[in-house]
Amino acid sequence: MIPFVDKLIELAIAEDIGSGDITTDNLVPPDLTGSAVIIAKEPLVLAGLETARQVFAWFDGKTVFEPTHAEGDLIEAGTTFVKLEGRLAVLLKAERIALNFLQRLSGIATHVRAYMDLIADSPVRLVDTRKTIPGWRILEKYAVRVGGASNHRMGLYDGVLIKDNHIAACGGIKMAIHRARQSVSHLVKIEIEVSSQDEVKQAVEAGADVIMLDNMDTPEIKQAVALIGSKAFVEVSGNVTMHNLKALAGTGVDIISIGALTHAARAVDISMRIIK
Repeated sequence: MIPFVDKLIELAIAEDIGSGDITTDNLVPPDLTGSAVIIAKEPLVLAGLETARQVFAWFDGKTVFEPTHAEGDLIEAGTTFVKLEGRLAVLLKAERIALNFLQRLSGIATHVRAYMDLIADSPVRLVDTRKTIPGWRILEKYAVRVGGASNHRMGLYDGVLIKDNHIAACGGIKMAIHRARQSVSHLVKIEIEVSSQDEVKQAVEAGADVIMLDNMDTPEIKQAVALIGSKAFVEVSGNVTMHNLKALAGTGVDIISIGALTHAARAVDISMRIIK
Protein backbone atom coordinates (compact mmCIF):
# COMPACT_ATOMS: atom_id res chain seq x y z
CA MET A 1 0.00 0.00 0.00
CA ILE A 2 1.34 3.45 -0.91
CA PRO A 3 2.07 5.33 2.37
CA PHE A 4 0.22 8.51 1.38
CA VAL A 5 -2.82 6.51 0.27
CA ASP A 6 -2.73 4.45 3.46
CA LYS A 7 -2.86 7.63 5.53
CA LEU A 8 -5.62 9.09 3.37
CA ILE A 9 -7.76 5.98 3.79
CA GLU A 10 -7.25 6.02 7.56
CA LEU A 11 -8.19 9.70 7.68
CA ALA A 12 -11.32 9.07 5.62
CA ILE A 13 -12.36 6.21 7.89
CA ALA A 14 -11.69 8.22 11.04
CA GLU A 15 -13.79 11.19 9.90
CA ASP A 16 -16.71 8.96 8.82
CA ILE A 17 -16.81 6.28 11.49
CA GLY A 18 -15.73 8.37 14.47
CA SER A 19 -16.56 6.47 17.63
CA GLY A 20 -18.66 3.94 15.69
CA ASP A 21 -21.43 3.48 13.13
CA ILE A 22 -24.46 3.81 15.40
CA THR A 23 -26.84 2.78 12.63
CA THR A 24 -25.12 -0.40 11.44
CA ASP A 25 -23.93 -1.41 14.91
CA ASN A 26 -27.50 -1.38 16.21
CA LEU A 27 -29.23 -2.93 13.20
CA VAL A 28 -26.91 -5.52 11.65
CA PRO A 29 -25.50 -8.50 13.59
CA PRO A 30 -21.69 -8.47 13.33
CA ASP A 31 -21.51 -12.05 12.01
CA LEU A 32 -24.24 -11.73 9.37
CA THR A 33 -22.74 -12.30 5.92
CA GLY A 34 -23.99 -11.50 2.45
CA SER A 35 -23.20 -10.13 -0.99
CA ALA A 36 -23.26 -6.75 -2.69
CA VAL A 37 -22.43 -5.19 -6.04
CA ILE A 38 -21.06 -1.82 -7.09
CA ILE A 39 -22.83 -0.35 -10.10
CA ALA A 40 -22.16 2.51 -12.51
CA LYS A 41 -25.19 4.78 -12.73
CA GLU A 42 -23.78 6.72 -15.68
CA PRO A 43 -21.13 6.06 -18.37
CA LEU A 44 -17.63 6.37 -16.88
CA VAL A 45 -13.97 5.47 -17.24
CA LEU A 46 -13.15 3.23 -14.29
CA ALA A 47 -10.39 4.24 -11.86
CA GLY A 48 -9.71 3.61 -8.17
CA LEU A 49 -10.38 -0.11 -7.81
CA GLU A 50 -7.29 -0.83 -5.72
CA THR A 51 -7.98 2.04 -3.34
CA ALA A 52 -11.58 0.89 -2.89
CA ARG A 53 -10.37 -2.65 -2.24
CA GLN A 54 -8.01 -1.33 0.44
CA VAL A 55 -10.91 0.42 2.17
CA PHE A 56 -12.90 -2.81 2.50
CA ALA A 57 -9.74 -4.71 3.54
CA TRP A 58 -9.06 -2.17 6.30
CA PHE A 59 -12.33 -3.19 7.98
CA ASP A 60 -11.93 -6.91 7.29
CA GLY A 61 -9.16 -8.53 5.28
CA LYS A 62 -11.43 -11.48 4.52
CA THR A 63 -13.87 -9.38 2.52
CA VAL A 64 -14.03 -10.61 -1.08
CA PHE A 65 -13.58 -7.73 -3.54
CA GLU A 66 -13.95 -9.03 -7.09
CA PRO A 67 -13.79 -6.53 -9.99
CA THR A 68 -15.45 -7.63 -13.22
CA HIS A 69 -13.78 -4.86 -15.22
CA ALA A 70 -10.30 -3.31 -15.30
CA GLU A 71 -8.93 0.15 -14.63
CA GLY A 72 -9.38 2.34 -17.68
CA ASP A 73 -12.38 0.41 -19.01
CA LEU A 74 -15.32 2.41 -20.33
CA ILE A 75 -18.30 1.31 -18.23
CA GLU A 76 -21.86 1.84 -19.41
CA ALA A 77 -24.67 2.97 -17.12
CA GLY A 78 -26.25 0.11 -15.19
CA THR A 79 -23.12 -2.08 -15.35
CA THR A 80 -21.94 -4.01 -12.29
CA PHE A 81 -18.16 -3.69 -12.08
CA VAL A 82 -17.41 -5.05 -8.58
CA LYS A 83 -18.85 -8.00 -6.66
CA LEU A 84 -18.47 -8.13 -2.88
CA GLU A 85 -18.89 -10.85 -0.29
CA GLY A 86 -18.36 -10.71 3.44
CA ARG A 87 -19.82 -9.46 6.67
CA LEU A 88 -22.66 -7.09 5.86
CA ALA A 89 -21.69 -4.74 8.69
CA VAL A 90 -18.29 -4.31 7.06
CA LEU A 91 -19.79 -3.70 3.62
CA LEU A 92 -22.12 -1.07 5.03
CA LYS A 93 -19.44 0.74 7.02
CA ALA A 94 -16.97 0.81 4.12
CA GLU A 95 -19.56 1.65 1.46
CA ARG A 96 -19.49 5.45 1.36
CA ILE A 97 -15.74 5.74 1.89
CA ALA A 98 -14.95 3.30 -0.92
CA LEU A 99 -17.49 4.92 -3.23
CA ASN A 100 -16.05 8.37 -2.56
CA PHE A 101 -12.67 7.22 -3.83
CA LEU A 102 -14.19 5.46 -6.84
CA GLN A 103 -16.43 8.38 -7.76
CA ARG A 104 -13.68 10.99 -7.57
CA LEU A 105 -10.99 8.99 -9.35
CA SER A 106 -13.32 7.65 -12.03
CA GLY A 107 -14.62 11.18 -12.46
CA ILE A 108 -11.12 12.44 -13.22
CA ALA A 109 -10.36 9.55 -15.58
CA THR A 110 -13.65 10.14 -17.41
CA HIS A 111 -13.00 13.87 -17.66
CA VAL A 112 -9.47 13.33 -18.96
CA ARG A 113 -10.60 10.76 -21.53
CA ALA A 114 -12.95 13.35 -23.04
CA TYR A 115 -9.98 15.67 -23.59
CA MET A 116 -7.84 12.88 -24.99
CA ASP A 117 -10.51 11.86 -27.49
CA LEU A 118 -10.32 15.36 -29.00
CA ILE A 119 -6.63 15.00 -29.86
CA ALA A 120 -6.45 11.26 -30.46
CA ASP A 121 -4.56 11.74 -33.74
CA SER A 122 -2.12 14.33 -32.38
CA PRO A 123 1.42 13.64 -31.08
CA VAL A 124 0.98 16.38 -28.46
CA ARG A 125 1.32 15.22 -24.87
CA LEU A 126 -1.48 16.32 -22.53
CA VAL A 127 -0.36 16.77 -18.92
CA ASP A 128 -1.87 17.76 -15.58
CA THR A 129 -0.68 20.33 -13.01
CA ARG A 130 -0.34 20.60 -9.22
CA LYS A 131 -3.94 21.84 -8.92
CA THR A 132 -5.10 18.87 -6.87
CA ILE A 133 -7.00 18.35 -3.63
CA PRO A 134 -4.47 18.44 -0.74
CA GLY A 135 -3.52 14.88 0.19
CA TRP A 136 -5.06 13.40 -2.98
CA ARG A 137 -2.27 14.22 -5.45
CA ILE A 138 -0.88 10.72 -5.90
CA LEU A 139 -4.36 9.33 -6.52
CA GLU A 140 -5.57 12.17 -8.73
CA LYS A 141 -2.47 12.07 -10.90
CA TYR A 142 -2.88 8.29 -11.13
CA ALA A 143 -6.44 8.83 -12.38
CA VAL A 144 -5.10 11.26 -15.00
CA ARG A 145 -2.90 8.47 -16.35
CA VAL A 146 -5.80 6.05 -16.34
CA GLY A 147 -7.71 8.58 -18.44
CA GLY A 148 -4.91 8.54 -21.00
CA ALA A 149 -3.00 11.77 -20.25
CA SER A 150 0.39 12.19 -18.57
CA ASN A 151 1.70 13.79 -15.40
CA HIS A 152 3.64 17.01 -15.07
CA ARG A 153 5.86 17.21 -11.99
CA MET A 154 4.50 15.53 -8.87
CA GLY A 155 5.59 18.35 -6.57
CA LEU A 156 8.12 21.11 -6.07
CA TYR A 157 10.83 18.52 -5.46
CA ASP A 158 11.02 16.71 -8.81
CA GLY A 159 11.32 19.38 -11.44
CA VAL A 160 12.54 22.93 -11.95
CA LEU A 161 9.77 25.23 -13.16
CA ILE A 162 10.69 28.90 -13.04
CA LYS A 163 7.52 30.98 -12.91
CA ASP A 164 6.91 34.73 -13.08
CA ASN A 165 7.41 35.26 -9.35
CA HIS A 166 10.72 33.38 -9.43
CA ILE A 167 11.82 35.59 -12.33
CA ALA A 168 10.86 38.70 -10.39
CA ALA A 169 12.74 37.48 -7.32
CA CYS A 170 15.87 36.74 -9.37
CA GLY A 171 15.82 39.95 -11.37
CA GLY A 172 15.23 38.45 -14.80
CA ILE A 173 14.94 35.36 -16.96
CA LYS A 174 18.63 34.92 -17.74
CA MET A 175 19.68 35.21 -14.11
CA ALA A 176 16.98 32.78 -12.98
CA ILE A 177 18.04 30.14 -15.52
CA HIS A 178 21.71 30.72 -14.74
CA ARG A 179 21.17 30.18 -11.01
CA ALA A 180 19.15 27.03 -11.66
CA ARG A 181 21.78 25.68 -14.06
CA GLN A 182 24.54 26.28 -11.54
CA SER A 183 22.67 24.58 -8.70
CA VAL A 184 20.78 21.53 -9.98
CA SER A 185 22.07 18.31 -11.48
CA HIS A 186 22.81 18.21 -15.20
CA LEU A 187 20.19 15.44 -15.38
CA VAL A 188 17.40 17.84 -14.35
CA LYS A 189 15.63 19.79 -17.08
CA ILE A 190 14.97 23.46 -16.52
CA GLU A 191 11.59 24.83 -17.54
CA ILE A 192 10.62 28.49 -17.54
CA GLU A 193 7.30 30.28 -17.95
CA VAL A 194 7.12 33.16 -20.44
CA SER A 195 4.30 35.38 -21.65
CA SER A 196 5.76 37.44 -24.52
CA GLN A 197 7.95 37.01 -27.59
CA ASP A 198 10.73 38.99 -25.95
CA GLU A 199 10.69 36.62 -22.99
CA VAL A 200 10.74 33.67 -25.41
CA LYS A 201 13.94 35.04 -26.97
CA GLN A 202 15.52 35.50 -23.55
CA ALA A 203 14.61 31.94 -22.53
CA VAL A 204 16.10 30.50 -25.72
CA GLU A 205 19.30 32.52 -25.34
CA ALA A 206 19.64 31.41 -21.72
CA GLY A 207 19.36 27.74 -22.70
CA ALA A 208 16.06 26.68 -21.15
CA ASP A 209 15.20 23.03 -21.77
CA VAL A 210 11.44 23.60 -21.75
CA ILE A 211 9.67 26.88 -22.46
CA MET A 212 6.12 27.27 -21.20
CA LEU A 213 3.99 29.72 -23.17
CA ASP A 214 1.58 31.13 -20.63
CA ASN A 215 -1.80 32.52 -21.70
CA MET A 216 -0.77 33.26 -25.29
CA ASP A 217 -3.30 33.24 -28.12
CA THR A 218 -2.91 30.94 -31.14
CA PRO A 219 -1.04 33.39 -33.43
CA GLU A 220 1.40 34.21 -30.61
CA ILE A 221 1.96 30.51 -29.92
CA LYS A 222 2.75 29.81 -33.59
CA GLN A 223 5.19 32.71 -33.63
CA ALA A 224 6.89 31.44 -30.47
CA VAL A 225 7.11 27.88 -31.82
CA ALA A 226 8.85 29.18 -34.95
CA LEU A 227 11.24 31.23 -32.84
CA ILE A 228 12.13 28.35 -30.53
CA GLY A 229 12.50 25.73 -33.27
CA SER A 230 14.27 22.65 -31.94
CA LYS A 231 16.15 24.52 -29.23
CA ALA A 232 13.67 23.55 -26.48
CA PHE A 233 10.47 21.66 -25.81
CA VAL A 234 7.45 23.91 -26.00
CA GLU A 235 4.62 23.74 -23.49
CA VAL A 236 1.36 25.67 -23.62
CA SER A 237 -0.57 26.51 -20.46
CA GLY A 238 -3.40 28.79 -19.40
CA ASN A 239 -6.97 29.13 -20.66
CA VAL A 240 -6.93 25.73 -22.36
CA THR A 241 -10.44 24.35 -22.87
CA MET A 242 -12.13 21.63 -24.85
CA HIS A 243 -13.12 24.30 -27.36
CA ASN A 244 -9.59 25.39 -28.24
CA LEU A 245 -7.62 22.21 -27.43
CA LYS A 246 -7.56 20.83 -30.98
CA ALA A 247 -6.43 24.17 -32.43
CA LEU A 248 -3.66 24.45 -29.84
CA ALA A 249 -2.52 20.90 -30.59
CA GLY A 250 -2.09 21.94 -34.21
CA THR A 251 0.32 24.82 -33.47
CA GLY A 252 3.41 22.61 -33.25
CA VAL A 253 3.79 22.60 -29.47
CA ASP A 254 5.03 19.49 -27.67
CA ILE A 255 3.06 19.65 -24.43
CA ILE A 256 -0.28 21.11 -23.30
CA SER A 257 -0.83 21.40 -19.55
CA ILE A 258 -4.34 21.75 -18.15
CA GLY A 259 -5.16 22.28 -14.48
CA ALA A 260 -8.80 21.54 -15.22
CA LEU A 261 -7.98 17.87 -15.77
CA THR A 262 -8.13 17.52 -12.00
CA HIS A 263 -9.67 20.63 -10.45
CA ALA A 264 -12.67 20.77 -12.82
CA ALA A 265 -13.53 17.07 -12.87
CA ARG A 266 -16.80 16.09 -11.20
CA ALA A 267 -17.48 12.89 -9.30
CA VAL A 268 -19.39 10.31 -11.31
CA ASP A 269 -22.49 8.51 -10.02
CA ILE A 270 -21.78 5.09 -8.51
CA SER A 271 -23.73 3.04 -5.98
CA MET A 272 -23.47 -0.15 -3.92
CA ARG A 273 -26.42 -2.50 -3.48
CA ILE A 274 -26.83 -5.40 -1.06
CA ILE A 275 -28.15 -8.32 -3.10
CA LYS A 276 -28.14 -11.21 -0.62
